[in-house]
Amino acid sequence: MRMDVKEMLLKYALFNQWAHGRLLDAIGELSADQQHAIVPSSFNSIYKTVFHVWGAESLWLGRFNLAPVKINGDPFNESMEDLSTALKSIDQLWVEWVESKEDHQLAQKLHYHNTAGLAFYQSYDLLLHHIFNHSTYHNGQIVTMLRALGVTKIPATDFAAWTFLPV
Repeated sequence: MRMDVKEMLLKYALFNQWAHGRLLDAIGELSADQQHAIVPSSFNSIYKTVFHVWGAESLWLGRFNLAPVKINGDPFNESMEDLSTALKSIDQLWVEWVESKEDHQLAQKLHYHNTAGLAFYQSYDLLLHHIFNHSTYHNGQIVTMLRALGVTKIPATDFAAWTFLPV
């Protein structure tokens, strides 16, 4: 059975939302000190990594909606609870964005400028793959950071775990 582009991207959007929810629940169990502890990675704390993911998803959603977003500073004042709420909200907006499109719309190209001001031209479907892959990449970093902090109860966030059906 062939899956259309919208159906596949909607699955990725829902998977992204599910994985973030599982990780944010685990992060919510940590103390504020653990959430902000320095752990070597691309971004040197769990908070900064989640903030980066939220920021990237926010920037891309603004581009997709032709309403560019600028993020100056930390609007959450280092509150993981507020940041988690914001990431869950942006994840829901991605699900709704994909749900609102048809295959032919997802194949259309977006003209946009990156944060350095360089112009690009790419189809929505490939950009969505990038956005959800980007989140998955950083989710793996968060899992490693949780382990480095001594957390042993790590939620499964693999795509296969999301798709498993009960026997």
